Amino acid sequence: MATDAAVREFLDRVEHPVRRRDAETMLELMTRVTGQPAKMWGPSIVGFGSYHYRYASGREGDAPAAGFSPRKPATTIYLNDGIAAHAALIERLGPHTTGVGCLYLKSLDAIDLAALEEIVAASYRTLTSGTFGQRARDGGAG
Repeated sequence: MATDAAVREFLDRVEHPVRRRDAETMLELMTRVTGQPAKMWGPSIVGFGSYHYRYASGREGDAPAAGFSPRKPATTIYLNDGIAAHAALIERLGPHTTGVGCLYLKSLDAIDLAALEEIVAASYRTLTSGTFGQRARDGGAG
């Protein structure tokens, strides 16, 4: 859930210098790509825009349509439409690891930022198009 916490205060408290530097880059990139202001979602996720999800189980809620978190081991980029949706672009990205809906980046210096921007833009479009929630309701991704 989005909170009233200040994004700038959160980012200023990031201790790891690479994570803090990369967080500034991600803040600029995601603001530009989404056209949305940054908001804190919980204590450690910087999110942009939102989408509503509803699973076949009946569980539903709201989540950021784009987001990142400067975590100690790596910067986490949230791709709530799933990593698989971006496989071709992720191959161009550079050094990374993935989870089901997360991309983990140790340093943006080693990353193809144009590819990352395309990934974020495509994910954001999918999540805010209105059709993503329908797939979730039908038991698909979401």
